[in-house]
Amino acid sequence: MGNPFGGDDDGQLDPRGFSVTLDRDTLYSSWFQLADTDHDNKLTGPDAVKFFERSQLPRPILAKVWALADNARKGYLDPSTFAKAMDMISIAQSFGDISADIYRQKSAKPIETPQLSGLEKHHQKLLAQAQAEQNTFTNGTSSSARTLPDGDPLVQPRGINRSPSSSYTYKGGAAQSSFGGANQSQGNQSSFVSPGKQTAKEAMRRARKPLSMKHCTSIIDGLKTIYFNKIRPLEEAYKFGSFFSSLLTESDFEAKPSVLLLGQYSTGKTTFIKHLLGRDYPGIHIGPEPTTDRFVVVTHALEERRTPGNTLIVQPDQPWQGLAQYGNGFLAKFEAASCANKLLEEVTLVDTPGVLSGEKQRIERTYNFIDVCGWFAARCDLILLLFDPHKLDISDEFKQVISTLRGHDDKVRVVLNKADQVDQQQLMRVYGALMWSLGKVFKSPEVCKVYIGSFNADKPIRTDMNPSGEELFNKEQADLLQDLFEIPQRSCDRKVNEFVKRVRAAKIHILIMGHLRKKMPAMMGKAKAQEKLLANLQAEFGMVQREYHLPAGDFPDVVRYREILQAYDITQFPKLKDSMLKAIEDSLSVDIPSLVRQFDNPYA
Repeated sequence: MGNPFGGDDDGQLDPRGFSVTLDRDTLYSSWFQLADTDHDNKLTGPDAVKFFERSQLPRPILAKVWALADNARKGYLDPSTFAKAMDMISIAQSFGDISADIYRQKSAKPIETPQLSGLEKHHQKLLAQAQAEQNTFTNGTSSSARTLPDGDPLVQPRGINRSPSSSYTYKGGAAQSSFGGANQSQGNQSSFVSPGKQTAKEAMRRARKPLSMKHCTSIIDGLKTIYFNKIRPLEEAYKFGSFFSSLLTESDFEAKPSVLLLGQYSTGKTTFIKHLLGRDYPGIHIGPEPTTDRFVVVTHALEERRTPGNTLIVQPDQPWQGLAQYGNGFLAKFEAASCANKLLEEVTLVDTPGVLSGEKQRIERTYNFIDVCGWFAARCDLILLLFDPHKLDISDEFKQVISTLRGHDDKVRVVLNKADQVDQQQLMRVYGALMWSLGKVFKSPEVCKVYIGSFNADKPIRTDMNPSGEELFNKEQADLLQDLFEIPQRSCDRKVNEFVKRVRAAKIHILIMGHLRKKMPAMMGKAKAQEKLLANLQAEFGMVQREYHLPAGDFPDVVRYREILQAYDITQFPKLKDSMLKAIEDSLSVDIPSLVRQFDNPYA
């Protein structure tokens, strides 16, 4: 192996006096701590640029290294993705270029440590520390209080016996992750106002000027800063959580990406999850009858366990606190099922009760099923609608569920499951009928992507009904799985997209309420005036749209809006001020673009 640190004429550092060697994990860990100058376990662009220059590679190649290592676009490298970047730098030094295909090909074998200049002294200290630890173990004394001459505060790793909790996993010399990067909790190092009580004056004072992002350490960190300082005070004042979606918490920003499965009973939702995991999850039950009678969040944990809903909503590090608003009727039908699985390390799966087939057969639920589905839809990264060739009818309840997905069309995918149970001619008719039904329900000529296949972990694809369909089903399954596996890489972009969508919805809501508030009398006749406004709400929406030049498609459903607004006294809402609108406009036009630029590829 070549000298990774530059140095002596013969390419090797003087090893005299040392009887130990440094493993790859120790080197990469120490380099990460050296590069991470603010010691927050996040290597951001400026620090990465400075450290990567030691490789003496051209900037275009280093730009590729950053893009491939930060494929989730978090805006920083953690220890795992930093190790991946070091491997790619080594490959680029040997072959003159780097790409995803080259990295996959070369990572099948051990990768040499990259050659970095200017680290001779650092390397000597690492060897000295490893030697001191070996001597300590030989002498049988504790090393916790030992320090080195000219002690280096950046050198923390154990040279020969590292703690498992701080190690990286390698296979063939390349850092391994099921999606190319570990999903770690995105801590918040910046100062923002937590979701507590603020006076209107305090909120407006914070909202008057664009926020400084210099203390933010990631895109998620910056989004939290914008939300809690500028957007949430306005949402609270105008009761936005009652009209759109409940107010966000820190855990909502930091949550892992999730996939929501919806469909009528016995369309294979639970079996589909088993197919993805390759195993059962705790409490799973599969059958031809409506078996899943609750919302089940399938998450990763080293130990298998089931956690009831009331326990989940009181955990501040979990993104389920907003579900408390649906009461004990729902929480009794909500739980988490945890098990060890590679996929679940990166993605959370949400299994749901089967949507009931007809209004006459519909059993009265103890919670608002439609609203709960809307809550999950607003927060998930992908929505899978599962259909059975023998259950193509879309019931009244299913139509209401699909209507709650309005505004989230880009996240919806349709899965025609159990497609191997019909012959080729029937499959063509079923596909046509499904597309026609979906077009009517979604009220759009453009229908979302439809995947055709049979997702059953226990049985192979049947070929007796449609012998020529096996190749099609396999290709469709591969495309769908690829769509799922790319979710973690798109998660950060999705969070920005959903945040912008929410801010735009909040802006329209505030404009509507400000308009209605302005039309209310100051003294007498308030009840009659509100009744008249609610009766003509569609016309009031049109006035707001024309006054502020807003797209008609961005306005909420007028019927649902009227139903919610009837419970409020419009005169209790604040009067609309220019400073409120400016706070939202600055967030959309200044703060968010500035944040994205700050954590974009530093070589771009």
